[in-house]
Amino acid sequence: MADVLVLGGTGTTGRRVVAGLRANGVTARAATRKPGEAGQVRFDWTDRATHADALRGASAVYLLAPIGETEPAPLVEPFLADALDAGVRRVVLLSSSAVTSDTPGLGDLQRLVRTMPEWAVLKPSWFMQNFTGEHLVAQGVRDGEIVTATGDARVAFVDAADIAAVAVRALIDPVPHNTDHVLTGPAALSYAEAAAIVAARLGRPVRHRPVSTAEFAARLAASGLPDGFARVLAALDEDIRRGIEDRVTPVVEQVTGRPARSFETFAREEIR
Repeated sequence: MADVLVLGGTGTTGRRVVAGLRANGVTARAATRKPGEAGQVRFDWTDRATHADALRGASAVYLLAPIGETEPAPLVEPFLADALDAGVRRVVLLSSSAVTSDTPGLGDLQRLVRTMPEWAVLKPSWFMQNFTGEHLVAQGVRDGEIVTATGDARVAFVDAADIAAVAVRALIDPVPHNTDHVLTGPAALSYAEAAAIVAARLGRPVRHRPVSTAEFAARLAASGLPDGFARVLAALDEDIRRGIEDRVTPVVEQVTGRPARSFETFAREEIR
């Protein structure tokens, strides 16, 4: 296989995809707006001039939507056209289990990717890694109070390493997957249950405080997200509250040959 271009190559899943590809002997090109290491290439969604160099010699692309764009298709569609012209045959899209082809804006990307000669759409549930790093949930862990609009509904949180492992298989398997992969962890938990696991790991109180969708959207906007994107994310919490994420799939094990990581294991190994 020729090079694989990994968009968001320094991000939560992207850096893991890059590592997984290289471990399988595949040359991975990590796309980033500010390349600073060998194996990285400059890429900016809003600067089409960067796309040609990033795509040159690539046969497959790991695709992430432009961050913060509620209508990403006008940026992604010409990029995919450039990719085809450059000889790319396979595209693996990181989407979300909450997004369908009918979802305004983000759903358009799934339809676009399915027009490629070879493709896969990854639809993971919410990331376990949201409980660490700079995410608002992680800030809630540090503050002792996680705020969401999910009520007491459950989510089968999934580990970013498991998402990346499925992505690597979808990118390099000889037979293209040409399907959607709904990815979850091995058990569905409410945020209150997840908070209790985190609290036990840290040895201090961490609780979940449910709020309305409108209040949650306002909190997201106050954190710096554009108002429209904040409303989109808050609506996803509302969908969780209606029960759409209360499910477990066996896809991680089916594709990778190993079980999905549990939230308890994640908390023990990564929560500090």
